[in-house]
Amino acid sequence: MKKYLPLWFLTVSLLYVSLNIYAQSADKAIPIFKDGEAQVVPEFEDATEWIRHDLWVETTFDTDGDGKMDRMHVAVTRPSQTETEGLKLPIIYESSPYYAGIAYPFPDGLFWNVNHEIGEPAGPRVHPEVVRKGERPIISNSQINTWVPRGYIVVHSSSPGTGLSQGAPTVGGDNESLAPKAVIDWLNGRVKGYTTPYGDETVEAYWSTGKVGMTGTSYNGTIPLAAATTGVEGLEAIIPIAPNTSYYHYYRSNGLVRSPGGYLGEDIDVLYDFIHSGDESKRAYNNATVRDSVMKNGMDRITGDYNDFWAGRDYMNDMEPMKAALLMAHGFNDWNVMPEHSYRIYAKAEEMGLPTQIYYHQKGHGGPPPLKLMNRWFTRYLHGVKNGVEEDPKSWIVREDEVTNSPTPYDNYPHPDAEEVSLFLSPGAPNTGKLGLSGKGNTAMETLTDNYTFSGDSLAKKASSIHRLLYVTPKLTEDVHISGVPRITVTLSSSKPAANLSVWLVSLPWNDGKKVKITENIITRGWADPQNYRSIRESEPLQKGQFYTVSFDLNPDDQIIKKGQQIGLMIFSSDKDYTLHPKPGTELTIKLEDTTLTLPVVGGASALESAMK
Repeated sequence: MKKYLPLWFLTVSLLYVSLNIYAQSADKAIPIFKDGEAQVVPEFEDATEWIRHDLWVETTFDTDGDGKMDRMHVAVTRPSQTETEGLKLPIIYESSPYYAGIAYPFPDGLFWNVNHEIGEPAGPRVHPEVVRKGERPIISNSQINTWVPRGYIVVHSSSPGTGLSQGAPTVGGDNESLAPKAVIDWLNGRVKGYTTPYGDETVEAYWSTGKVGMTGTSYNGTIPLAAATTGVEGLEAIIPIAPNTSYYHYYRSNGLVRSPGGYLGEDIDVLYDFIHSGDESKRAYNNATVRDSVMKNGMDRITGDYNDFWAGRDYMNDMEPMKAALLMAHGFNDWNVMPEHSYRIYAKAEEMGLPTQIYYHQKGHGGPPPLKLMNRWFTRYLHGVKNGVEEDPKSWIVREDEVTNSPTPYDNYPHPDAEEVSLFLSPGAPNTGKLGLSGKGNTAMETLTDNYTFSGDSLAKKASSIHRLLYVTPKLTEDVHISGVPRITVTLSSSKPAANLSVWLVSLPWNDGKKVKITENIITRGWADPQNYRSIRESEPLQKGQFYTVSFDLNPDDQIIKKGQQIGLMIFSSDKDYTLHPKPGTELTIKLEDTTLTLPVVGGASALESAMK
């Protein structure tokens, strides 16, 4: 005979079980959100409770020639609750070639000699041996104190051929995209991770939600973009800070061999030597197959032309598979990794319909967005909190007198009200000529004599010089807001078959006050090889007496030029801190009627005309 429990008893029992489960859940630490941002969770704050361990993730490539797929060294830092309470969290991931040591201080002869004629070889240079540093299981401590307390797991990895990661550094080669992809695949359970470099014992990321965001600065900012171009599932958002998005744009300008600011004579093979901290037993093979073969045959330091080698290291060519939401950050006075790197990728991502924002400040290399912007970005795309970030302003610009964590919001970059305005040149050499809205049809020609021993800033400050041509606007009666990409068209002839061409846009008078950085007078700049007037893929010797028209973009900018200043266009040849140093004496003759500057001015021609009255 069956016995049945009263209905009231079943109801009370179920209520008891539900309340008990709720109480247990309430005791567990989980991420907390307020105003669309992840908050610090007290239970996640104690660093002594964090779990830290390392492993090796297997990739799909073998670049060190040992017949085995290269494995990347990975370190994990996570709250203890991911172990004790089964908590799963999203990941903030940073990868780098720098974590395990670099060739610093720079040994004599590391950089290429730049004191030679354009088109001539520079001679040999030194190849240093980098000594690996660091202790397991910690690869780096970056990002951890910011994100672990806010409910994220932080992951680091050394890039191929650096530290305890296997393989070879290729400085922009495919393996530097596929390596972080493999780590993200492991975080999503698609590839294997191992407890040792060569062993078979596996380790799983059972604490991962599979949602990954990447960030980092400079080379560490390049790698998030490299990973995103693979289209890897799980990489939801990236925040590259001052990233190198094209190694051609880093080491060349419009056909010209050009050094990054602060590193005269650096080239892609120098950077290879600078970061190669991996397994010493593999270095001879890596050097032979990468540096002394692929790089030597592809980098072309003689002509500076764009080619397939450089095209393969330009991430804009690989963006079609990209799905990750992009928050880009850069400084307008970054003359190491110049601001063109960020803007070109931002513009392409926006064109593709990806979620995008961009943050610019007025300082130099580095400088992350304010934590609030980063937090909202990662909260939305990694935790899935609908905080309305898609409706936030797309552009955040730190104005000239503001601190970096106080940007001004705009609808987009460039400023939507910016219009291209053409400015023309009137003669004045060796003193200063005029730069204005009229003057087209001026048939004058003016000549400068190259001399690399004069720095660009010294030439801009001189009232008179035969080594540059300088054209200035009237003193501004109103502020002028420039936003976007200026463009220069120069028609010139050269007394030699090859010459450097350098262009600076400056704000005058020059301020040498101790509290003002010298770069504050530089609005933007650009460089080109006149031999590439047809194409950056093909150069041809310049015929003496023949004129060539060269057009190219200067670096993007967003700057308010204060009333009382003058906007100056300076044209010169060798730029002491950036270009090769040929023997002084090359003469460049500029045809003024066929030389123009196009400025993106907020308010267009009427605004500029009003300010120049």
